[in-house]
Amino acid sequence: MSVLIKGGRVITAADDYVADIFIEGERISLIGESLDLPADKVIDASGKYVLPGAVDPHTHLEMPWRGETTIDDFESGHTAAAFGGTTTHVDFCIQGKGQTFGAALEAWHAKREGKALIDNGFHIAVTDLREGGTLEELARLPEEHGVTSYKLFMAYKDSLMVDDETLFKTMQVAAETGALVMVHAENGDAIEVLMNEAVAAGNITPRFHALTRPPELEGEATNRAIQLARVAGSPLYVVHVSCQESAEPIAIAREKGWNVFGETCTQYFFIDQSFLDRPDFEGAKYVYTPPPRAKANQEILWNAVRTNVLQAISTDHCAYLFKGQKDAGLEDFRQIPNGGPGLENRLQMIHHFGVREGRISLNRMVELLCTNPAKLFGLYPRKGTLAVGSDADVVIFDPEKKLTISAATHHSRSDYNLYEGTEVQGSPEVVLLRGSVLVENDKLVAKPGSGQFIKRAKFGEELKPAALAASAAV
Repeated sequence: MSVLIKGGRVITAADDYVADIFIEGERISLIGESLDLPADKVIDASGKYVLPGAVDPHTHLEMPWRGETTIDDFESGHTAAAFGGTTTHVDFCIQGKGQTFGAALEAWHAKREGKALIDNGFHIAVTDLREGGTLEELARLPEEHGVTSYKLFMAYKDSLMVDDETLFKTMQVAAETGALVMVHAENGDAIEVLMNEAVAAGNITPRFHALTRPPELEGEATNRAIQLARVAGSPLYVVHVSCQESAEPIAIAREKGWNVFGETCTQYFFIDQSFLDRPDFEGAKYVYTPPPRAKANQEILWNAVRTNVLQAISTDHCAYLFKGQKDAGLEDFRQIPNGGPGLENRLQMIHHFGVREGRISLNRMVELLCTNPAKLFGLYPRKGTLAVGSDADVVIFDPEKKLTISAATHHSRSDYNLYEGTEVQGSPEVVLLRGSVLVENDKLVAKPGSGQFIKRAKFGEELKPAALAASAAV
């Protein structure tokens, strides 16, 4: 199938110009002015932005944790992503205790089979190197499975948390295999003490989720991970940075030229600690980790993404039901499932409050939501940009479209929206994945099963388009 996109304002991380884009099959074949080519479908993009499909490097679909499973599977999560202009994501495959990495990946592939609507890769979350996976198996994942990032939790004691030995040994393997180490940076031991003390004192409401996870413990763990990665010689990516205490050590490391990167998430720009105090247990909607911080951190984070202290904005989409899942913590905040929805609204929120309100440029928005995630996680230039030879993942974005964000209109199965009632201007109008229409006229066009699993390149290497990669391997 061929598609001709006419007269749109093409925005990449580096460029901003009016042009036509011609798509043949799954890839962009020509970008130019006043193209007059026969096409199966012509899209008039006059007055619209033409953006690369967004890449979300941090999601949790159909993830079991502490007796609950996130409410969005790959079909509903991908539907929400598609309507929000996200065409590729990298989900976390969580190694169970006693489970090999291969078995974990097999289980996660089964979750997406027949349901995937957009393209995705997997990170591997290392939880057990004693009775489950081995360092040798971990080292084979980049070559054998195209899994080129290792995630470690420094929090959630007695479930996902690893000790420093496991963290350091994984970093050493990453240094040898070309993988990128990702860390959830909080001091889980200290948090466990503070949570138990709070509950013993009768402090059980959602606000104590934040009070027992102070920003200093995020900062301490971030700095510890940075220093360990430096000794191991591994690149490091700190996920969901929420506050000044963790942004500062990343800034220092980058000033020194160390191989350290970081992301924040959409919600940390808009939701502050006071949301946890909302009556009728409404505060539980905003229980995610790290927790919402004092409002002053929001401008610190905007500055961090503007100045490249942080390189990406993800969603950490980890959706639960408010009624039926979150309410498990009515009598003990520790039992509230940690996580919130957000996969659908990232582009809308960052465009309106970032670009329209003058905090970042259009080019920087594309860099943060598309290009940098693709580069950091072995997807570029196949994903994350608009260039000849790249996958035709394209978003026709109407900068004038006004809407009110609501749980009633989003496509996640979550029964609430973190940004409920927020009015924004600018939203995707047409979304294409590898040259095929995903969303058009507010309707899902694609069928479940159309999304592909992407084997990613090693850290710092480029991912060639599928046909070129296949021919090169012959």
